[in-house]
Amino acid sequence: MRENETNSLKKTKTLVGMAIFTAIVVVLQLIASFVKFGFFTPSLVLIPIVIGTAIYGIKAGAWLGFVFGVVVLIACITGADGGGYLMWGVNPAVTALICVGKGVACGALAGLTYQLLHHKNQILATVAAAVVCPVVNTGLFCLGAVAVFKPLLLEWAAGWAAQNGMEAVSLVTYVFLGLIGINFLVELLINVVLSPVVVRILKARMH
Repeated sequence: MRENETNSLKKTKTLVGMAIFTAIVVVLQLIASFVKFGFFTPSLVLIPIVIGTAIYGIKAGAWLGFVFGVVVLIACITGADGGGYLMWGVNPAVTALICVGKGVACGALAGLTYQLLHHKNQILATVAAAVVCPVVNTGLFCLGAVAVFKPLLLEWAAGWAAQNGMEAVSLVTYVFLGLIGINFLVELLINVVLSPVVVRILKARMH
């Protein structure tokens, strides 16, 4: 009887915890829409995704990534995300696939990374997951954008070059300096600094 009660309590705590993390993901991504670094916005929401998947597992990471992707997709459809809105106008199906797909992938792979390493060292595992999450998120976005939206990217590259006083830039240069640039560095730094600290505190309290 006590074992059943313990399992039931554990499941309830997990559901409550996941509900809280889901709400945090939604709120942070909505707030991030107002924080602009160039044409795109840094995904501050990757922090709770890393923390959530470290605490609750790979499925939790995939779910939180899915929620993140859906919120991003809504921003693309409504125009809250300017670049995403233009992509949606060109190819809605692929835009939806990129938004949701990269979200699920970054959450799940961050969780997998943590699971593979946490038995050796929890801090190392969290740092590695915190690196994997933004790398996968940004990497899949760039791959999808280059593969499907190359003409649009070339237009953005020309505009970016003009704003920076350059005659022209290659697509590769624009992707690494224009699209990735500050966004990726901000996401990576925030994840690596904050995620291990929060995971350690929450893990200690749970035990």
